[in-house]
Amino acid sequence: MRKIVFLLITTLVVFHISAQNKTDKKTITAIFYNVENLFDTINDPTIDDEEFLPASAKKWNTERYNKKLENLAKVISSVNTNELPEIVGFAEIENRTVLEDLINTTNLKKGNYKIVHQNSLDSRGIDVGLIYRPDEFIYLSHQFIPFTAEFELEYKLRDILYVKGLVDKKDTIHVFINHWKSRSGGDKETENQRIAQSQNLRNVVDSILLLNQNAKILIMGDLNDEPRNTSVFETLKANSDYSDNKSLVNLMLPLVDAGKGSHSFRGEWTMLDNIIVSQAFLCKNNGFIVKNNEASIFNAEWITFTNNKGEKSPNRTYGGNNYYGGFSDHYPVYITFIKK
Repeated sequence: MRKIVFLLITTLVVFHISAQNKTDKKTITAIFYNVENLFDTINDPTIDDEEFLPASAKKWNTERYNKKLENLAKVISSVNTNELPEIVGFAEIENRTVLEDLINTTNLKKGNYKIVHQNSLDSRGIDVGLIYRPDEFIYLSHQFIPFTAEFELEYKLRDILYVKGLVDKKDTIHVFINHWKSRSGGDKETENQRIAQSQNLRNVVDSILLLNQNAKILIMGDLNDEPRNTSVFETLKANSDYSDNKSLVNLMLPLVDAGKGSHSFRGEWTMLDNIIVSQAFLCKNNGFIVKNNEASIFNAEWITFTNNKGEKSPNRTYGGNNYYGGFSDHYPVYITFIKK
């Protein structure tokens, strides 16, 4: 009788473990976060960083800088409560130092993150960058795609960061981190610059797909255009067409249609932060794919400000020179990949 009971218990334990293994599939989390002017407090004579120095009208100092680092780290570590994200792309960072300080905060230190960054030619010195967990994302190479266009500019635009790496030691992912020309000066007046940046990106995407039509491409960034604007929908060909292998899929479109946004302008939600993938990342394929074919906005109440009209927006660090001590004027957007 004891032998029978033992065998039954053993069988139930094995069944439980087997069932658990089938449901606990491995995931990869990728985040994009415009962190709203993450500057250190040290004067860099090569860029226009005077706005974020202790003697400036903003009174930017070590205490405020450290608070912002801790705030951002708390957000990043809260997106996936099970583990730290494997890939995080950034916009509006001043330099490599601020990323080094960020990954050494209490909430992120255990991730042992590595950094991909180089100083941009932006006059204010705000750059894009990427951090990754080397235990889950194996770095292969990177390059910065410079701005090129038929027209001349009086100032330089930010490069696009392209990082290639492996997940699961065999699944190659092409990651692009973007921060396109702002709308300062007028939407229509600056649109041609964003279209040119989009075309530069599309040219690189086409070159990748020409070599491998099943390449897994992840495009993240503050494009300063919304998903149905010309630069994104037409030039980049990022839409919701799942039938054309050459079309990219903008996973923010369903969120836009639901009235959601990652950034608020004069009380209206906008979706300037985009996550776009190639067809190979969708559920019809093998390896790592996008979970449920969807992206998300991390918009927890504790990083949200509600005004006296009941209007919500990301709780930002500054409004003009007024210090609010918040997180960023953008919500982070993110995507989860699951191994099929």
